[in-house]
Amino acid sequence: MNDRLDQTRQQHYQAHDLLWGFAPEHLPLNAPAWVVEALQVEPPVVVRRAQGTAGTIAVGVRGKTRDQRFACWMPRSAVSHSVQPEQLIEPGLAQAHRDWPLFKALALLAEPLDQSGLRWGVTGSLGFQLASGIEVIHPASDLDLLLRTPQPISREQAKAWLELIAQAPARVDVQLQCPAGAVALAEWATSRSQVLLKTQVEPLLVDDPWAVEHVAP
Repeated sequence: MNDRLDQTRQQHYQAHDLLWGFAPEHLPLNAPAWVVEALQVEPPVVVRRAQGTAGTIAVGVRGKTRDQRFACWMPRSAVSHSVQPEQLIEPGLAQAHRDWPLFKALALLAEPLDQSGLRWGVTGSLGFQLASGIEVIHPASDLDLLLRTPQPISREQAKAWLELIAQAPARVDVQLQCPAGAVALAEWATSRSQVLLKTQVEPLLVDDPWAVEHVAP
């Protein structure tokens, strides 16, 4: 057990990973009361993009409503286990509410995404619910996906993906995870100028998200 915990604590966590082990005692003194209440059910926290120290991970706690999001820092030593977006695909496809638009959208996109050869996964509210069992989605919820793109994809490829997504019965937001950060698929497909790259340090306007290899703190 100790060996497994040591491996977990040495893992490189990425944005959108879900982590367990965050407790009220890890909160800063100015944390709102709803944050303490949310942690009573021992939910996972989500890794966010921010520059931390060697011993901490930038995370966010989510509450019951859409506006309840609290950014804080988790001691790396507190992590008990984690789940990546890729691990939530099969649970998402096996849900009971498959008549809901976001599940139909997931079913529609799963096969072409698998055939792309790229790693992808479920994030956002659906990812949180699939990982935790805490019900936060509803029939009109959006579907949030992460597509890992270590190598560049052209704007033409992005447009093709966008055309497929347009056929989905729910609103779908896809983030392209590049080596230095993430860019919205819709922005890369439709923008004629620079796009917003979300990095660990700061958002940047760039011509080519894949040309940015590292952003120094």
